[in-house]
Amino acid sequence: MWRRDIGTIWDRNAEQYPQKEAIVDSRTRLTWAEAKLQIDRIALRLMELIERDKVLVTQLPNCAELMLLYVACQEAGIINAGALRTLRHKDMEHVLASVDAQGVVIPWKFHDFDHFAMIQEIKPNLPHLKHIIVIGEEVPPGAISLDEMRHEPLEKKYPPQRLRERALAATEITGIRHTSGTTGVPKIVEQVTCVRMLLAKELVRAFKLTSDDVVAAVTPLAAGPAQIALIGAPLVGAKSIIMDRFVAEDFFKLVEEEKVTVAAVVPAILEMMLRDPNLGKYDLSSLRALNCSGAPMAPKLAEEIEEKTGAIVFQRFGIQDIGSLTIATVDDPKEVRHLTLGKPHRGSEIRIVDEDGNDVPTGETGEIILRGALAVSGYFMDPERTQQTWDKDGWARSGDLGRFDEQGNLMIVGRIKDIIIRGGQNIDAAEVEAILRTHPKVSEVAAVAMPDPVLGEKACAYVVTKPGQQDLTFNEMVSFMKDKVAAFKLPERLEIIKALPLVAETKINKRALRQDIAEKLKAEGKLQS
Repeated sequence: MWRRDIGTIWDRNAEQYPQKEAIVDSRTRLTWAEAKLQIDRIALRLMELIERDKVLVTQLPNCAELMLLYVACQEAGIINAGALRTLRHKDMEHVLASVDAQGVVIPWKFHDFDHFAMIQEIKPNLPHLKHIIVIGEEVPPGAISLDEMRHEPLEKKYPPQRLRERALAATEITGIRHTSGTTGVPKIVEQVTCVRMLLAKELVRAFKLTSDDVVAAVTPLAAGPAQIALIGAPLVGAKSIIMDRFVAEDFFKLVEEEKVTVAAVVPAILEMMLRDPNLGKYDLSSLRALNCSGAPMAPKLAEEIEEKTGAIVFQRFGIQDIGSLTIATVDDPKEVRHLTLGKPHRGSEIRIVDEDGNDVPTGETGEIILRGALAVSGYFMDPERTQQTWDKDGWARSGDLGRFDEQGNLMIVGRIKDIIIRGGQNIDAAEVEAILRTHPKVSEVAAVAMPDPVLGEKACAYVVTKPGQQDLTFNEMVSFMKDKVAAFKLPERLEIIKALPLVAETKINKRALRQDIAEKLKAEGKLQS
């Protein structure tokens, strides 16, 4: 099925389902035949612009063009580097420079931000950057129109085998992704088509996906959870519906109008769905499965979503740095789907080890390490960092603490580095968060270190309350927790906020929270500048 590249799948779908819709977004509806024709045209034009094995960066919101480019780059022998649409001058310059990108694809303006002006400002510092490609009907002078590329009949200029000669093989690096970088300079992770297709097969299996499904992409296609739309749906010929950003009521409308059946989400999206007063106003009967990843999910949250939507909720666990690790399935019992992250992917090996690298007994906690078919191949142009992450036997350390239950399902306990050190005593932030998540007034929580001139660090709890529960007090929180955890682990400050800041729209940005509390303490005179 994927003898050479992912384009083979799109070729097959164009032949088998030519008039069936493949991609839908707010501006575009494309059948498989139309999508494949536009992919080929884009690929042929990219082939004229960019050398084989060089990099094209795509900084786009969720849109049909992003999916078309994903396939077109592989057909044209070009490495696709997805960049989050929220990156600005300094970060985008780093992304483009770190991979010697020869081209970049952007919107002209999106949500009042001028992406073209940004690229023009940083372009003098990027000697390899030759081409700025812009999506949409309006294109500024000096840019190349992707719309024109989509509709220029270059297939008449080149013989059919031209793309087959340029296409990247299944074992070549076809994509790279910059990690979200909450702790420093982002790493650049390699993606290989054969690994991506193995993940696609696992997603299809877990969702029980068929060509009759309608898959909604509600998180960024450039990041993790939405892979079910980017690579899973094409594998079985299912339609992908793309939201440029998630708004709960818009999602409900989309499910009703397009008969969406499955979607991949993060816990914050489930919370937004529950909180939205319009939840009961739309027909969600088509929605059968929601896969949640990206952050810990409260079991009660999953239960409420299942009760109010009828969709089965199950979890997946992956780490952008090292690969996808585990997945539950729609057929698993509720206690597996809600309380665990499922079993290791077929072809992958996971071990739970102590500090010396020795396996711990089942049920005991240790660091999660991974090797196998769904591990990433390494860091792009960085053999030293690759060797630091993977040992000589191919095992990569995750930095996450976990344990297996008796059935072989994985549970996350915490993160090795997510530790608050209070006067020499270690506080596991994940432990604090897990307890606070069970408070009846708490919707979301993040525990972070706040600086203290005497003890070094203390714990601060950032809490998003449930609707109408903003009156949660510090004393209430402490009273609720004091019998459940050692006294030194109790948070010593409570901050109520409307939403937790996210990185890549999926992962809590704890660095931003640590900066926020430090600034508050300075403003209050409790910490020297």
